[in-house]
Amino acid sequence: MDAAEDGRQQLDEVSVINAKRTLLELLARAGVFSGDAEELIGLVEAGALALAHKEISTVGRSAPGEKGELYESGWLDGTQTVTDRLGDLAERALQHAVASDPSAPSPEARPSVRRMQVERAKVAVMPLYLSFTTVSDLDPEVSEQVLTAVLGTMSSRQRAGYAGRLAEFVSANRARLERLYAQYGPGSTIAIHGRFSLVHSPTSVAVLERLVTAPAALREEWDAAELPPVWLEGLTTAWASPV
Repeated sequence: MDAAEDGRQQLDEVSVINAKRTLLELLARAGVFSGDAEELIGLVEAGALALAHKEISTVGRSAPGEKGELYESGWLDGTQTVTDRLGDLAERALQHAVASDPSAPSPEARPSVRRMQVERAKVAVMPLYLSFTTVSDLDPEVSEQVLTAVLGTMSSRQRAGYAGRLAEFVSANRARLERLYAQYGPGSTIAIHGRFSLVHSPTSVAVLERLVTAPAALREEWDAAELPPVWLEGLTTAWASPV
């Protein structure tokens, strides 16, 4: 019995490839570099497989009904085989997406930061920042320079999953971040110009995560980008200040 006979609706391979080519053409018309577009689509594909793997891993832990130990054993072995295979496919898809970065000599290297990677980081930080405060008037060009330094501390693979890492960082430190932005961010008595300037930028969420996770690498990239050292000092002070 095929998918049509049992009422399921599934795309065939030709239709999937057609949709991907259409998207690539549309992105090219919008001025998106083909390598960036391929990476974006590859990350979506890898993510879809990873989410499917996670769901199957959850539902496949117990056999349906009470049909005996032999049936349950076969069920669990079968679902484990499928789950492992799906996990392998998700891993392979991610490796392929990361490998589409032409500047990366290896998945673990720290290649030059590309424009699309900065754009993905912008999309990731903005809603997290707005959950604590409001947008200020800090120069947008500064934000791009800061995010480039932040992303420079990571491999292509780490950049691919950075949005999730940021979300986890915010979730684990929400109370501390709420206090920080209330005390130093927009709406506080602290002016936008000065050592705490970066607290007025959405990029501060990303910088704080790197200060906690990879401070040495961040300072290296910061110095290379010739960004004001006082901004890092200000964020370090704000993060360490008592509640």
